[in-house]
Amino acid sequence: MLDELLGRAELKAEIETLSEENRHLERRLEAEQERRADAVSDKQDAEETINRLEDRLTALEDKLDRLESDESETAYEFTTRTSVHGEQLVEFLSRLRSLQTGPEGALTVTIDEGRSLPESATAAFEPRTPLLRRAAPGVAYADDMGLVTVVVRPPIQPESVDQWADSFLAPAEWFRPTGRFAFGVVRSDVFALGVYEGSEQQSVTGFESDVKSDHSKGGFSQGRFERIRDEQIADHLDAVREELADVERVDRTILVGEQTVLDTLEDAVDHTEAVNARGSPRDALESAFRDFWTTRLYVI
Repeated sequence: MLDELLGRAELKAEIETLSEENRHLERRLEAEQERRADAVSDKQDAEETINRLEDRLTALEDKLDRLESDESETAYEFTTRTSVHGEQLVEFLSRLRSLQTGPEGALTVTIDEGRSLPESATAAFEPRTPLLRRAAPGVAYADDMGLVTVVVRPPIQPESVDQWADSFLAPAEWFRPTGRFAFGVVRSDVFALGVYEGSEQQSVTGFESDVKSDHSKGGFSQGRFERIRDEQIADHLDAVREELADVERVDRTILVGEQTVLDTLEDAVDHTEAVNARGSPRDALESAFRDFWTTRLYVI
């Protein structure tokens, strides 16, 4: 009653109204601030997306440029890629040698991986010379009429040859086991060695060594386990080296197997090559022998 008489009621009502409007404005301000924060965040996300898209676009443009610049190299593909062994290899070599041309009509040229192509190979295989690089190392054959265009990858890359003649040069020793030689396979725990006369095995020896393969969680430390394993492998390779030294009356010794152990023994043999030969010593030797004396063909 007194508030009404003094006009306080009206003032209180106005204050309440203004307070409510102020709270409403504060809520609007908070909402606007949140909206602006979301807008900034959305803008940042959009900018990051644009940057990613621009990077992707640049990468695709670079790739397109490379493809266009390499178009001449990708315009051709091998007609055939295959491996030949045994009688199939004999048949291939027979056909290759049977081709007779006029003087300087048959090219035999070795191509080495990572080296520039001989001019004779470039002239004979143009514009498909990029395929030669993909097939290297090997021996390329081509005739002056374009009937033969092939690269073969023999078991052992022969010495450098670059000749035009009336027939192709394809001696048996490039592709097949010839003469008397030793052939062995070695892993960190397995070794087998055979002496061969051509394809015929004359003798064979082999052994397995006790080399730890897994470290159990119990027992000694990982470091000690690795030291013991390294010592066991070293003993195994010492035994292998002794066996290789005992080989007599062979023209050459070829050793294949795990690359890590071949690096240690390469000074004791004439040729090494990494192969994946599993199983017991004799099974590994048989598998490795077949794989090694296989020739890869690339028909261009």
